[in-house]
Amino acid sequence: MTTTPRAGVRAHAHHGGDAAHAPMTHAQIMRALSGLLLGLFAAILSSTVVTNALPKIIGDLGGGQSAYTWVVTASLLAVTASTPLWGKLADQFSKKILVQSALIIYAVGSLVAGLAQNPTTLIGARVIQGLGGGGLSALAQVVLAAMISPRERGRYSGYLGATFAVATVGGPLLGGVITDTSWLGWRWCLFVGIPFALIALVVLQRTLNLPVLKRQVKVDWAGAFFVTAAVCALLIWVTFADNKYDWLSWQTYTLVGASIVLTAIFLFVETKASEPIIPLRLFRNRTITLASLASLFSGIALFAGTVFFSQYFQLARGDSPTMSGVMTIPFIAGLFVSSTVSGRIITRTGRWKSWLLAGGVLLTAGLALLGMLRHDTPYLFIALCMVLMGLGVGMTLQNLVLATQNQVSPGDLGAASSTVTFFRSLGGAVGVSVLGSVLTTRIGHYARDTIAQLGPQDRATAAKASGGGELPDLALLPAPVRTWLESAYGHGIGDIFLYVAPVALIAFLVTLFIKEVPLRASSGLVQAAQAARTVQDAEGVAGAPGGIPVRGRVRGVESAPVPRGAVTLTSVEGRVLSRSAVRPDGSYTLDAPATGPYVLITSADGYESQTSPIVVEEEPVVHDVVLTVPTA
Repeated sequence: MTTTPRAGVRAHAHHGGDAAHAPMTHAQIMRALSGLLLGLFAAILSSTVVTNALPKIIGDLGGGQSAYTWVVTASLLAVTASTPLWGKLADQFSKKILVQSALIIYAVGSLVAGLAQNPTTLIGARVIQGLGGGGLSALAQVVLAAMISPRERGRYSGYLGATFAVATVGGPLLGGVITDTSWLGWRWCLFVGIPFALIALVVLQRTLNLPVLKRQVKVDWAGAFFVTAAVCALLIWVTFADNKYDWLSWQTYTLVGASIVLTAIFLFVETKASEPIIPLRLFRNRTITLASLASLFSGIALFAGTVFFSQYFQLARGDSPTMSGVMTIPFIAGLFVSSTVSGRIITRTGRWKSWLLAGGVLLTAGLALLGMLRHDTPYLFIALCMVLMGLGVGMTLQNLVLATQNQVSPGDLGAASSTVTFFRSLGGAVGVSVLGSVLTTRIGHYARDTIAQLGPQDRATAAKASGGGELPDLALLPAPVRTWLESAYGHGIGDIFLYVAPVALIAFLVTLFIKEVPLRASSGLVQAAQAARTVQDAEGVAGAPGGIPVRGRVRGVESAPVPRGAVTLTSVEGRVLSRSAVRPDGSYTLDAPATGPYVLITSADGYESQTSPIVVEEEPVVHDVVLTVPTA
């Protein structure tokens, strides 16, 4: 029989410990998941724990709104640029080693950040943190998908959502308490994630064991460089536009032009790379394309909320860092409830699109209502808006990744998952930069419009407090000036949420066009390893050498390859004559012993089996198969 798997692909135990080929039990999954969630918790904590400490950090180290946004953006930029690379490496290397490497990088970045003496060093250290955090965020989804079938994944994805919620609510609260504690101070906000990372290292070493589809590796470093450079040029432009130069200026034309050229080079490099960092062929699948686009817009909405809530509560309402964290609990509560509940229901039903649509509606509504924000808006109204926003985020982000994972072969699992995460991070990075620049402009606008309400002496104090681009210390300002500045911040941040609401609406409209495919009931990576062994077995026992080749491709929803299947050639009487496992690209090859009529049986987990009568003559037979998913 002629069965030739893709060169170099074999499922076997990696010497680093990724050994198990059999499906994991619930207890094994939970033990491995505990270490994975600890690492993810550390990564999320690195961004949220500094949220309420940022006004104090920037006040101590120096810098204004630009430095404030860049401390956040630098980490997001590193996450954005590195996520596709981590995802691609996960398709080629041991996922266990990659997760542990990301944890070490994150711990080093956290240590350097905590020791920073100026904004430049802090921003550079945040880049290192982001590189590790990007790996943890991308690999958490990939490892989860490798251990668990899509149908069961909704339940376990709820744990990821719960971890996200706990880290998000615990981070600001913990950061506020640390900042307000005199014998600790804000530097410990940057150190606090290190113990979690170290514990995760130990736990994962003992519990995480996965099969590896081992093959020759060629990392697309050129693609990684050009996508990073393109994103950097874009972020530099949106960060300083309308601050150091006009939106329409030679600097804008230069940076935007550079970003476009670098993107074009990146796309060209990806078409030539043998192992592209973002396989462009994935975007032939409509679900992946639409999920990536929806993630881009949802990322803008998500990070707008998490970044600007802290500024609102501290600079528009005068709350302490600790109270600022407490005030955001309704947002996190909504996220926690929706991610866990939706995950469990999706596991029972296999249906996910209705949750995506509901999440889009709630997220858009919450942001639109927050557009009415002012410095004296009743907190009950704000809490309601945050609940709506949290519910929307919890129903949206994890399910976009889940829908994507359900559409790809095990060999593309890492690349596809990280692609969606990449666009979410890109949206967050660009959104925070653009909105930070817009916020500076809006605050200045409202401050100028209302400064006439102050007396002459207060005007001089107000001009000094708002000059130089530094974040103000409200506690040192006279009451009239403080109220004036809080009003400007409250109105300006309200405008930011109003501007983000249409972006969330676009994300909702995009999800309308995503076709729902019921979730598969098998684990991708384990079954791929089993399929690889089936190919090896079939090479030795099925079919006679020198027979007449029967070949073709097995495709499923939206013409996507179905690589988890098996093709069996039988006689008309039902005797098995030859069999083959479907390769990762969806192709199969087997041999018919002679001319005549035969029956071809094609099956794959999550699809209806198909029986096809074929007639073999002297020439090779090409027969493609399209499998359908079972109806609910």
